[in-house]
Amino acid sequence: MLTDTIFEDDRWNSVAFESLAETAAQAVLGHLCLETAAFEIAVLACDDARIAELNADFRDKDKATNVLSWPSEERGVDMDGDTPDLPEQSFPSMPEELGDIAISYDTCAREAVEAGKSMADHVMHLMVHGTLHLLGYDHVRDKDATLMEGLEATILGKLGLSDPYDVS
Repeated sequence: MLTDTIFEDDRWNSVAFESLAETAAQAVLGHLCLETAAFEIAVLACDDARIAELNADFRDKDKATNVLSWPSEERGVDMDGDTPDLPEQSFPSMPEELGDIAISYDTCAREAVEAGKSMADHVMHLMVHGTLHLLGYDHVRDKDATLMEGLEATILGKLGLSDPYDVS
């Protein structure tokens, strides 16, 4: 499996989180023509209290958020709108670690209700988003955001989900 999930909140079991996380991560790597067996992602399925602690520790933001990502190495680009270089597998017999993702049940559930979408669809979006972050994609600068959001919409579309950025 591409993803290795640690459950800190049992509520995640109600949405088949492990399957959703795996499907989303595989969709991202598949879209980018990366061999899923060559890579590994650690996922923490937690709650708002835990993700707020992580957000404070790593981003100096004392509040809960929906998803956090920690790439195993810096893959970002210097020029706004450039495509990050794809990772390569260092040792053919061992999966390359792409990084870690933490996702909060409380914030995810609240956002899904607010957006009028299913929890499963929102989880898929957040896992696609987090996986792209591990691969060097970002949304701080305008052209980077356009590139990342376009990829998210395309990948989610291939999974039969609507564009989360379409406000019409």
